[in-house]
Amino acid sequence: MEAEGQGSLASRVLASLVEPVHVPDDGELFLSACIGLAVAMPGDVDAVAVVQKADAALIEAKRHGPGSVRHHVEALADISRRKLGLENRLRRSWAAREFALQYQPKVAVTSGAMVGVEALMRWRPSEGVGEPPSVFIPVAEEIGLIGEMGDWVLREACRQARVWADEGLPEFPIAVNVSARQLTVGDVPTAVVTAVAEFGVPLRQLELEITESTLIEVGSSSVDLLGALRDMGVRLAVDDFGTGYSSFGYVQRFPMNVLKIDRVFISALERSDGDRAICSAIISLGHALGMTVVAESVETKAQLEILREQGCDVYQGLLACPPLDPQDLADFARATSVG
Repeated sequence: MEAEGQGSLASRVLASLVEPVHVPDDGELFLSACIGLAVAMPGDVDAVAVVQKADAALIEAKRHGPGSVRHHVEALADISRRKLGLENRLRRSWAAREFALQYQPKVAVTSGAMVGVEALMRWRPSEGVGEPPSVFIPVAEEIGLIGEMGDWVLREACRQARVWADEGLPEFPIAVNVSARQLTVGDVPTAVVTAVAEFGVPLRQLELEITESTLIEVGSSSVDLLGALRDMGVRLAVDDFGTGYSSFGYVQRFPMNVLKIDRVFISALERSDGDRAICSAIISLGHALGMTVVAESVETKAQLEILREQGCDVYQGLLACPPLDPQDLADFARATSVG
């Protein structure tokens, strides 16, 4: 069927839903729908690919609201326009430095004391609403801003560490996320040394978090770089461990101090024997390699109790505390005590 015929059929389907459906005892039920379209061209034999195109068009139709119809070609145009708009907004916001850091506490499983924080970048535009890091960080990597952003995060985290120290807070590690592009293109050691020297922060207070998938992507070429950072006194953490299809044999090639269990295993701890076994194995092997083990995204007391029984060292998540602005973090640290 050609695109025009598809559009006509879609319109008839939507028109058929205008009249309410009469439901016994419940009165009338009003329906609405969105439709995504894709054309199978002569010679196309991959039905799955055609359905995927229609599904992508349906996602765009839903963005336009009930009763919308989008063709796959139109959907691609919408995606392209939205992506370009996001890139332009990000460039303008970055030029105006409309960003801030929040800090999520890391808490000792046994004592409940705060033992560190993770710095999380937040987009706070003067107009409209910013996107979460999961959206804007990949875009920043594509348009070449990630190096500048990474250097800014390092510098801002060190500046805040100086402020907290001057306010009398005890020293605690501040973790900063590092991307694959920063490791392969940027000069991370120089950025680290420059930031800590500017604000008089000890290198041991800085922790760099690198996802398991990033370690796989950059491969053995980064072993010497990470080794140099660790020799400088910087702590190194493997983030989101367990979903990157690597092995402990692979991870132990890198000079890491901390192992963070991915949230997908934590979320199912209470109901999945398999995930409990995986967490237990990660904790045991992490300890065997001399690493501190951290559980991400802990949200319930039951999850925490299981982690305590398994010997996990540290946890972070909504159960302990959400990400906080700097002053709120200082208040939390004072109330919780820093261990």
